[in-house]
Amino acid sequence: MGLFRLLFWIAIIAAAFWLWRRFTRPARRSEQHRQSPAPMVRCAHCGVYLPRDEALTKADQWYCSQAHLEQGPKPGER
Repeated sequence: MGLFRLLFWIAIIAAAFWLWRRFTRPARRSEQHRQSPAPMVRCAHCGVYLPRDEALTKADQWYCSQAHLEQGPKPGER
């Protein structure tokens, strides 16, 4: 009977430890929830790379700011 009681308490302690670890650790991010990196484009005027969502476009060329969009591509390029 003593062995049964010992195994019972070991199982209870192991279960409590497992539950504690499960709820205190940060959640794992699955591969499906990861965001893919934003596509980057190069400014036709200064050459800086920036996310395509933040870039301005004109005639199939990307620009980092309104000023560079108005100035156009760097001389000697396209």
